[in-house]
Amino acid sequence: MNQIYAINHCKFIDNIVIKKRLEIANIINTHIKKFNAKDVTDIGTTGDLTNESSNLVIKKLIGIKNFKSVSDQKIKSRFFKYILKKSITKNFTNSDVKIFSSDLILSSATIEHVGDNFNQIKMIKNIIKLTKKFFVITTPNRFYPLDFHTKIPFIHWLPKKIHRKILKIVNLNYFSEEKNLNLLSERDIVKMMNSFKGKIKYNILFIRLFGIRSNFIIIGQKKYC
Repeated sequence: MNQIYAINHCKFIDNIVIKKRLEIANIINTHIKKFNAKDVTDIGTTGDLTNESSNLVIKKLIGIKNFKSVSDQKIKSRFFKYILKKSITKNFTNSDVKIFSSDLILSSATIEHVGDNFNQIKMIKNIIKLTKKFFVITTPNRFYPLDFHTKIPFIHWLPKKIHRKILKIVNLNYFSEEKNLNLLSERDIVKMMNSFKGKIKYNILFIRLFGIRSNFIIIGQKKYC
């Protein structure tokens, strides 16, 4: 009975994630049309396709003719014309930049998985370097009541050290490590984006789940664009 509950619970959560990611794709599509974007590089593509929600946002983009992927995972898909197995927090060569620059650089639910604040800022820096027209970074709201990674409510509102200790106690060791999960608040995002003040302009949009902000959508561009 518990196993059946767990399966149904996971399906319910995944269905919610699918709905929210479709909303995000619709928002991005309006900007694709605005910027007349023709190619996109997906940052943090997942090789795990067990969930229907995996890589869903990029698959729902309209008007894109050329899809590329940069990921530290092994990606096997004819969907992408070019694939680079590399972490977005690493240094990019001139060749990397030449091949994987695109009108749109998309990072969907990845920045919370690259580690500490230093790595998150490095990721944003590389995204800015790669974009030709605009970039989109999505991430869940740390202060939404439910963390969709652990499926546990409220404890992620605690100081991060305490949150990670609790995750270890309940045997969620993977998510207890900062390198694997580092949730962000709107204040955290603003602080990081403002570190590129003078180089970019950006807006933070959001979508709601049950009336509460569940996900942030950062839409930015270089100031000379």
